Amino acid sequence: MNYGLYLSAAGALTASHRQDVAANNLANVNTVGFKPQLAAAQARPPEAVEDLAPMRTSNQLLERLGGGTVVAASRVSLQAGPVVTTGNPLDAMLPQANAFFTVENTQTPGEPALTRDGRFLVSEAGELVNQAGARVLDDRGLPIRLPEGVPAQLEADGRVTAGGGLAGRLGVVEVAAADAAALRPIGGNRFALLGGAGTAAVAGPVLEVGATEGSASEPIRQLTSMLSAGKSASSNYRMIQNHDLLMDRAINTLARVA
Repeated sequence: MNYGLYLSAAGALTASHRQDVAANNLANVNTVGFKPQLAAAQARPPEAVEDLAPMRTSNQLLERLGGGTVVAASRVSLQAGPVVTTGNPLDAMLPQANAFFTVENTQTPGEPALTRDGRFLVSEAGELVNQAGARVLDDRGLPIRLPEGVPAQLEADGRVTAGGGLAGRLGVVEVAAADAAALRPIGGNRFALLGGAGTAAVAGPVLEVGATEGSASEPIRQLTSMLSAGKSASSNYRMIQNHDLLMDRAINTLARVA
């Protein structure tokens, strides 16, 4: 086995993953409430450690080289985006960086999805929904229904009013810093918590009505990260070609019998 070839291949895969994550973040620099992902990698242990076979005969030099790198689970950054004033009475943003609105989760019924996108509107069925059409949930986990023909608006304390009457209260939850690693995007600018991690309800949320949160993805940083990852991937691809060339010469030149 050409050990160096496999190490270079692992490096190329890791760099390509970093490039994909940065490209996705860059593509969402104008997405309302977008939270960028942070690409991660970890060292892969040598074969003897990974396979739990310490007694297997191996080259000690190769063991000290380790097993290269392997892609680790990406994390969602909780950094808050800039405030964007809209003047829409059904737009709201959460100043708390780790707070989220709760909306209907179409992929896993019964479990709410989380979003920072506070652009809401009233559906034809008279329910408060987000831009993707998912129903917004109240502080009890139920859809918010509005009376027909009455203009609705949001209040700074999370109440949804219509014609002066209370129609519901937005469900707002916080994700603890320890559980941030379990936050995963599920599409539609929504997130879910995996691995049994939980949220804490915010009893008295403070909203900024008539404004939304801009994307927290910084274009210059993401572009720099994407270019850096691309260079790293190219370097590893060249190393793979070099290893392939060395193997070719070892087989067809050095091993030739005169």
